[in-house]
Amino acid sequence: MTTDIATPDPETVLAQWRAEEEAVRARLSEPGVCHPSQLAGRTGMQFFDGISSGELPYPHIGDTLSFLPLRIEPGHAIFQGRPLRAHYNPLGTVHGGWFATLLDSCVACAVHSMLPAGRVYTTVELKINIVRALTDKVPLVRAEGRVIHMGRSMGTAEGRLVGHDGKLYAHASTTCFIMDAPTAA
Repeated sequence: MTTDIATPDPETVLAQWRAEEEAVRARLSEPGVCHPSQLAGRTGMQFFDGISSGELPYPHIGDTLSFLPLRIEPGHAIFQGRPLRAHYNPLGTVHGGWFATLLDSCVACAVHSMLPAGRVYTTVELKINIVRALTDKVPLVRAEGRVIHMGRSMGTAEGRLVGHDGKLYAHASTTCFIMDAPTAA
């Protein structure tokens, strides 16, 4: 006996994704760069809560490449992106650098969300597999990252980039070096 599992209608999913993005954008402040004093004493989750609430600026890269963080929880980050013609390579599809930036953001932020106050990270390795071309005919994609391992000096995570119809476009893994935050001079 087989059991059919209901697959969400892609148009319903797209409408939900658009509504969630609109709600997130309504809370965000202006793009910018945080001053070190705004980061001092914050855990990774407190930092992301500050961005999500509009207390802290969100990064300019989101405007440049048309993506934003939707949800960040400990060890888990979801970003949503809008592939545009401005992101195309000369062959008429979205450039691999766009895939890489979106996936790097979600997997690295999943690691960042697990950091205690006074610790920072940097990506030291990003491995990406693009399994399907992407054009602006796909209105929205989501990059979802999850931590695999968190240690004192290294964190690893993996992520997937999917369309509103459930198609996989790329997947990635990262290794992040974790260190003490620089002290103010």
